[in-house]
Amino acid sequence: MPAGRPGPAAQSARRPPPLLPLLLLCVLGAPRAGSGAHTAVISPQDPTLLIGSSLQATCSVHGDPSGATAEGLYWTLNGRRLAPELSRVLNASTLALALANLNGSRQQSGDNLVCHARDGSILAGSCLYVGLPPEKPFNISCWSKNMKDLTCRWTPGAHGETFLHTNYSLKYKLRWYGQDNTCEEYHTVGPHSCHIPKDLALFTPYEIWVEATNRLGSARSDVLTLDILDVVTTDPPPDVHVSRVGGLEDQLSVRWVSPPALKDFLFQAKYQIRYRVEDSVDWKVVDDVSNQTSCRLAGLKPGTVYFVQVRCNPFGIYGSKKAGIWSEWSHPTAASTPRSERPGPGGGACEPRGGEPSSGPVRRELKQFLGWLKKHAYCSNLSFRLYDQWRAWMQKSHKTRNQDEGILPSGRRGTTRGPAR
Repeated sequence: MPAGRPGPAAQSARRPPPLLPLLLLCVLGAPRAGSGAHTAVISPQDPTLLIGSSLQATCSVHGDPSGATAEGLYWTLNGRRLAPELSRVLNASTLALALANLNGSRQQSGDNLVCHARDGSILAGSCLYVGLPPEKPFNISCWSKNMKDLTCRWTPGAHGETFLHTNYSLKYKLRWYGQDNTCEEYHTVGPHSCHIPKDLALFTPYEIWVEATNRLGSARSDVLTLDILDVVTTDPPPDVHVSRVGGLEDQLSVRWVSPPALKDFLFQAKYQIRYRVEDSVDWKVVDDVSNQTSCRLAGLKPGTVYFVQVRCNPFGIYGSKKAGIWSEWSHPTAASTPRSERPGPGGGACEPRGGEPSSGPVRRELKQFLGWLKKHAYCSNLSFRLYDQWRAWMQKSHKTRNQDEGILPSGRRGTTRGPAR
């Protein structure tokens, strides 16, 4: 996968996330000073609570600001004025607030709890963080595109959503020695991924894990141990072309080009093809393509549009017999088989004519052979010539028989040869 810029998870470790104007209150945090010698204070300041918890808060005004007595104060949460019954006056300068069974924060940077004077002016603000601690990340998978880099992705905890900003860090080190290293290029192939572009060793296992942290705690995944040579993959095969095979109505020819990475390193590849009918979502997979860059699909429906994809799996890396990781599928390529010119609704194989006892066994044998061939996709060049010879002979024989019987292309019998038998 291509290297990307550091994602938000990495950037957040260096600087606070950008906040909307309303959220500046969460950054200020400190008591708000008025025009005189008074100050207002919310306590507790910027609390972090579990979902379902209760909050007891107070807003206290010090000094003698005009109209800033406890009876004239009120609260808002994210700009919405809270019901008066949630508050009570403790003394002339202090107003208390009670919130029960709190839900998760509406924004990961915290909810805005604000204390106002009677005229609506803001006396003090606080951030209220309500959420869950992170759960243990899992399902770490990694791959290398050039045996020098490594890209990994993972799945957050079982629930994923913590309602709090959660930072994920991918850590790695050589298995038997070396110090811990932290991946820096996040979000390269998705929201929970990271790319290590260089400085990786071969023939030595790595230990890789993910750490998740937020205001309520931290969690660490299990350690994944791997060798770079065991997780090599490539881009999908480029330049996939699908074409007809002459007039054969049940075949398509598929050709492609080897991924460029195969030319740069000492390993080969095996390929896999899948295809489907245009109006279907079910793919049929051809596994026996081996290391060729072409394949013949047989047994297809005449006059039908097919979508075809190819993918690659490198093997033989530095002489290893262990296969790598399958690439993504190539972009779908479409082609249609020719329409059948055979009479009748089935368009199937030729049937033997009556009154020709000598040809019956031969045609039955050919029909069995053809039926066996049509059930397979042929990716061996050795079978192409034999199959094409049989099909050409069968179609020529069928055409000759139709002419003898007086069958026109439209399916109507001719009038110059007498009644059909």
